[in-house]
Amino acid sequence: MKSHSTNDIKYFDYNATHPPYPEILESCLSEYLESYYNPSGITRFSLQKQGKIEQTRKYLSQITGHKEKQFVFSSTGTEANHLLIQSLRVMYPNLNSVIVSPFEHSSLYAALGTYGFQPILLQTNKTGTINLNHLQTLLKQEPKPVICLYAGNETGVIQPVEEIHALTKQYDQLLISDLMQAFCKIPVPFQLFDGYSFSGHKIGAGMGAAVSYLPKDNKDFKLFGGGNQENEHRAGTENTFAISCLQKVTETQLNLLDEKNKRLIEFQTRIETNLESVGCEIIAKSEKRLPNTTFLILPIQTVDFFLLGLEEKGLIVSTGSSCKSRAREASKSLLYMGYSEEEALRAIRISTGSFTKLEDVNLLIDEMKQLIQKLS
Repeated sequence: MKSHSTNDIKYFDYNATHPPYPEILESCLSEYLESYYNPSGITRFSLQKQGKIEQTRKYLSQITGHKEKQFVFSSTGTEANHLLIQSLRVMYPNLNSVIVSPFEHSSLYAALGTYGFQPILLQTNKTGTINLNHLQTLLKQEPKPVICLYAGNETGVIQPVEEIHALTKQYDQLLISDLMQAFCKIPVPFQLFDGYSFSGHKIGAGMGAAVSYLPKDNKDFKLFGGGNQENEHRAGTENTFAISCLQKVTETQLNLLDEKNKRLIEFQTRIETNLESVGCEIIAKSEKRLPNTTFLILPIQTVDFFLLGLEEKGLIVSTGSSCKSRAREASKSLLYMGYSEEEALRAIRISTGSFTKLEDVNLLIDEMKQLIQKLS
């Protein structure tokens, strides 16, 4: 499939949002326009729409090996993360704190605060992986649920989930994970997680559908009431169009995963080798990372002019997590890893995906090298 984009933009910000798969979204839109009925209605037409939602829930159960009833559809990744943490609060009404990685999305930390959990942050270093000895010490001192994303949205570092899972089970604790950057990018060992979240727009399914897998089928849990949708966990008419897109794009992404990642690894190597030659530092280069992500520190101070220079050439990269990029704050992930604020403010993220072309990669490399030389 090809991107629908008709402009000259060369897009390298897939971790913020994946460009939509046009044929899939157009097909789902056509289906929605012909069958726009409220899935919560009582007619056979509404029941057919509800059946489509349950079909997607069943599909997610099949690819993950987890129970259908514990999948809850919501609208955004932020909501999906809040939903996960609220379900944890219902399970543990008297729990004051949980063990958390220092690499979570800001929505996860916000959700912890909203539902009264104090995060106990795990130690790390410039590898970008959590300190397993520190995790074991914390669990031994006072066993608590552990929250750790599988793949970093900035660094792309993949956490050692097998070891993390083994430790949490040794102390009979839950392991919950934000899979926003891992889902449909790498094979995910779903069986190692008790609860997780992911979102359609991160894989090219457009905005409007995200997923939470609840760690327990708890009838008392409601994100908000007012209707019996989503097994009474989340009232409100479901976005049937977005949910349908989510399933169809997931099927496409998983079918093409090996082929795509082979190509993206080649792009990643090409980008990093060339940029290191002009003084860029590749963050966590020796660690296991997403094949589509390069997080680097530029050898220049004028990062804003650098980004503007790329944008003028039609090249889009980012400074890290999209939730914070407008604020131009130093990446908290890098600060926790031991980088200085000055270094963190020189960091940019390059992320590729399904529609990235070799000629676009070569153009990005050439323009970045020229701008670095010009601004040095």
